[in-house]
Amino acid sequence: MKRLGFLAAGAASLAVVSGLALAQSAPQSILPPGFDEPKPAPTPSPTPRATATSSQTPAAGPTGGATSVPVIQPVPGGASAPVPALPSFAGKLPTLDQLERMSTDELDELLGLKPKVDIPAGARRSLAEVGVLAPSEGGLPTFSLANQPEPLVRAALAGTKGPLVSRWGHILLRRALASRLEAPAGMDPVDFAALRVRALNAMGEFSAARALAQDVDTSNWNPALTAAALDAYIGTADLVGACPAVRLQGGVREDANWRLLQGICGAFAGEAARAKADISRVRYRGQAASIDALLALRYAGAAGEGRGAVTIEWTDVNELTPMRFALANAVGEPIPDPLLDGAGPYYSRAAATAPMLGLPRRIAASELAAREGILSSAALVDLYSQAYTEEDLEGPAAALAIQLRQAYVGADAAARMAAIRDIWRGQGGGVIDYARLVLTAFAAARLEPSEDFADDAGPLLASMLAAGFERDALRWANVVPQGSAGWAQLVFANPAPAGSVSTGAIDDFVDDDSSDDKRKSQFLVAGLAGLGRINQGDVSSYSSDLKMGLGSATRWTRAIDSAAAVDNQALVTFLAGLGMQGTDWKQMTPRHLYHIVSALNRVGLSAEARMIAAEAVARG
Repeated sequence: MKRLGFLAAGAASLAVVSGLALAQSAPQSILPPGFDEPKPAPTPSPTPRATATSSQTPAAGPTGGATSVPVIQPVPGGASAPVPALPSFAGKLPTLDQLERMSTDELDELLGLKPKVDIPAGARRSLAEVGVLAPSEGGLPTFSLANQPEPLVRAALAGTKGPLVSRWGHILLRRALASRLEAPAGMDPVDFAALRVRALNAMGEFSAARALAQDVDTSNWNPALTAAALDAYIGTADLVGACPAVRLQGGVREDANWRLLQGICGAFAGEAARAKADISRVRYRGQAASIDALLALRYAGAAGEGRGAVTIEWTDVNELTPMRFALANAVGEPIPDPLLDGAGPYYSRAAATAPMLGLPRRIAASELAAREGILSSAALVDLYSQAYTEEDLEGPAAALAIQLRQAYVGADAAARMAAIRDIWRGQGGGVIDYARLVLTAFAAARLEPSEDFADDAGPLLASMLAAGFERDALRWANVVPQGSAGWAQLVFANPAPAGSVSTGAIDDFVDDDSSDDKRKSQFLVAGLAGLGRINQGDVSSYSSDLKMGLGSATRWTRAIDSAAAVDNQALVTFLAGLGMQGTDWKQMTPRHLYHIVSALNRVGLSAEARMIAAEAVARG
């Protein structure tokens, strides 16, 4: 291979974020003008001890014991209690006809009956740190973003509008978004939570999004967090879970989903008759589709005081909506197959983790969820294990469950390998679906390395690394030939290589690479360069020969490199997620992969960097 010039370190800055952003028709600039460079994360200082001179310190108690300070609330009706004002009708009483047409919420507003929050100060959750994963539980450092420029963090989170091309990138970003973090200086903590909840929803992580929203007291929700949390509740079909916000905020919104939820929440608050009237009013006024109102009526009837049967007709329904899907699943109403067949990936992401759905529906949705990182390999195996025990289950799911069992308990290694191959081939043959590699990860790891399976080493190792089984993968080091697809996987599985990777082995891989534009070779070189496993001169030569453009820079590359320079894991992860937006690895550029792997490796997320690089070579 011809060697060309050295890496151009001073390439001119481009006006767009990256080639990936162009491929996705993204705006030319995802970051606001004039954002500051990332700054070092502050070192948390110890909390100062309270002293006797503190204005908030209670009077000293008996020597040697702690003092309990009770929370005293005013007695209702006492002398200090304010006298409630009578409702004001602005000098004009509404007519009886007007009163009859008012919704429950409108009447509550008119009469001053809107619910109020009365949470004692000691029971309120702090907004200083919001999230569900503490550092001790695998979350990222709490103070990571406290000293970072607010516009940069906002741009990175707001730019995450869909799935990521990388399964391992998805797993890492989910962990970062759910971490217990302090908001950047100058950013409202509730806005920060709303951005993270919205990003999790966009990734199909509705359960994590709901948990994050619930870490903020409902009384503190702003419109942005309310909207994002509502999407999370709909995505999990947990419609009653939205009731605290819906009841508290009343008529702040006029959209159909909000009106239907008001009726549902009224029913579960013991106002069954009024709830039925409110939902019926929404239907007759055309504020919501008839099918949605009927499903809501059935849901409200589950509160225990419903009257009359509700017949659901799908005849004139031509499309699904998230709310329609959630309502139908929540009440156990079967959705016609034609509607499901034409539905988008949103519905597979929601169905894969919906416990109220039957196994066939969840299994049908599970491959997309596994491919994207929503479901783990263990969760996928659990689904098929349940399918195996279902005596009445038939069709492809049942057949695949039998094959998976054979992959574990076959009479010998050859029988288990044959079952694994059958799972990979599926019904279509050809290229192996990555979801099937995720499914066979545990079975592949159980196989003893053997020359008999050398031809299958590439997908076997890709399968193991899809679940992070790097130790099991490294046992195959003496089986796979240098420069092969299996060798490329092991290069990244090894956390501590003896030295730089041989250019001869890389050349062998490039020569045998039949992928379009030699994308696998591009990703191999980009990953090795990001991990620092080939010298800079070779990086420059391969970049030129394979037309990778690793030397050019963009605002995004400078931002993620600067975040890595100050050792900020959270900011690097958010920017990496932004750089991996897409639904296909064809949307990923080698330049993006190089900067993502390099930045993650530099901030101590080396395992994730290596798994992303290995996945790129396997799926490129």
